[in-house]
Amino acid sequence: MSKTYKSFFKQNITPVSLDQYVSKICTVELKEYLKINDIVYEVDSKAENGMTFSRLLNYKYSDTLKKMDPDYLVALVTEVIPNYSCLVFCPTKKNCENVAEMICRFLSKDYLKHREKEKHELIKNLKNISSGNLCPVLKHTIPFGVAYHHSGLTSDERKLLEEAYSIGVLCLFTCTSTLAAGVNLPARRVILRAPYVAKEFLKRNQYQQMIGRAGRAGIDTMGESILILQEKDKQQVLELISRPPENCYSCLVQEFTKGIQTLCLSLIGLKVATNLDDICHFMNGTFFGVQQKILLKEKNLLEITVESLRHLTEKGLLQKDTLFKSKEEHQYNFHITKLGRASFKGTIDLAYCDILYRDLKKGLEGLVLESLLHLIYLTTPYDLAFQCVPDWMIYFRQFSQLSPAEQNVAALLGVSESFIWKKASGQAVKKKVDKDVVNRLYLSFVLYTLLKETNIWRVSEKFNLPRGYIQNLLTGAASFSACVLHFCEELEEFWVYRALLVELTKKLTYCVKAELIPLMEVTGVLEGRAKQLYNAGYKSLVHLANANPEVLIRTIDHLSRHQAKKIVSSAKMLLHEKAEALQEEVEELLRLPSDFPGIVSSSIEKA
Repeated sequence: MSKTYKSFFKQNITPVSLDQYVSKICTVELKEYLKINDIVYEVDSKAENGMTFSRLLNYKYSDTLKKMDPDYLVALVTEVIPNYSCLVFCPTKKNCENVAEMICRFLSKDYLKHREKEKHELIKNLKNISSGNLCPVLKHTIPFGVAYHHSGLTSDERKLLEEAYSIGVLCLFTCTSTLAAGVNLPARRVILRAPYVAKEFLKRNQYQQMIGRAGRAGIDTMGESILILQEKDKQQVLELISRPPENCYSCLVQEFTKGIQTLCLSLIGLKVATNLDDICHFMNGTFFGVQQKILLKEKNLLEITVESLRHLTEKGLLQKDTLFKSKEEHQYNFHITKLGRASFKGTIDLAYCDILYRDLKKGLEGLVLESLLHLIYLTTPYDLAFQCVPDWMIYFRQFSQLSPAEQNVAALLGVSESFIWKKASGQAVKKKVDKDVVNRLYLSFVLYTLLKETNIWRVSEKFNLPRGYIQNLLTGAASFSACVLHFCEELEEFWVYRALLVELTKKLTYCVKAELIPLMEVTGVLEGRAKQLYNAGYKSLVHLANANPEVLIRTIDHLSRHQAKKIVSSAKMLLHEKAEALQEEVEELLRLPSDFPGIVSSSIEKA
């Protein structure tokens, strides 16, 4: 550590305990306010009740506006925008959209003129990435410099909106609490619509994270937050702003299945520690180990570790061998089993590895390959299925459109059309059906439809689900498909799945028509660019690798020389890698015994 850094650390960071530090650094002054009715109070720790009178909101409200905006949001945001940026945190996603529309309804027409051309360009770009589609709410609010921001947007939409906000084209975001963490979008003023996240009252850490968005270092000299509250919440809010942040605890203690057991399996799988003494020594050095006296009351760390190892052994993920035996004790060395290695290599959640193994085993008895539905079901993430609440009428509508082969998949899984109909019509269902299988099949329908149509907007309308949710489902399925592939690679009995899952993972990753996938493997080529290249005659990796960058520039719209050279270079590199992989395969086959001439011959022809 340099002397300068040591000096800075001494001046600005105060150690409070072994694992806690308090920083004195504050780059921008932050003022906290509370608003009750039309009175604004400043948070003041020295005051008797924690706040002092600041001002009375002086804004002329019509009767209509009072009815539509009882919290004076229009008054609060127009004090800041459009010259400065503002964030309004709302309790729910739907509330974000409603508030954005409500504010725009009462904004002056002058706001439409502020950076008008750039807002028009933003709308155009949003349509381009969404195949000509645009959310009606955004279509109305963006011209005023206002937009909503929550998980219902796709990642491309969020990226464009965030960029526009960062450069001042958009001056107001109505958003959920998720924007407070992980997204660097500061504002001059942050408004908290209510002291709630969904139906839960704010925690101190959440409050601190949200108001921490106020202030733009290097741009503004100050920032301010305003928490809107009702009289009934006043006492609870005063306690909230005065209490210290909640303590931070190790996540290993929350769920032993996901925490300590997974860590133990990883330690043994990586051969970092293979006996109880070494594993316990490692555990003592973790954050959980440091906090064990606070977190553990009934059992100690050794007992929990032994219990976790016993559980992994009983599940068939670990085996133990005796290292030495004495009158006093037995010392065991642990090694990972084939199933354990498959779970470890596939990074499969230990809560689901048994279910996955059973599902894959059952799939071997009657895998339906006339459509992708059965494979998609096997790679639909379990955790998302457990959280799913199907729309039963939509479920029934989709079920009734299945082909005979697809209906066969549902029958193999134990889900009948009559069951879905009874649920859709509100009838009592006597026959017991696995709820998790039913939910997982519903999400499989969403993914299956998406792969066929490759249009998130149409699928969003068809299933009445947010675009962002569908995109997260697709991303999760692509990731889980790759995990299941690695799981199957470690277990010989599942050899049949390997080639199938390689192709399915590609389909889920790119979610485009099959002919575009080879082009999208090239660095820098997304769906829109792949369509341009394909329509221009560059239909394969070979065509792209042999392309002339200068011709590409003239043929493809909005393609720079740098991008064209990068695409051709990447295609050549990818083609070279594929050729090398085939060459290695041929050389390996040539080393096989002479009783395999047919295999060698066919592989050489393929290469």
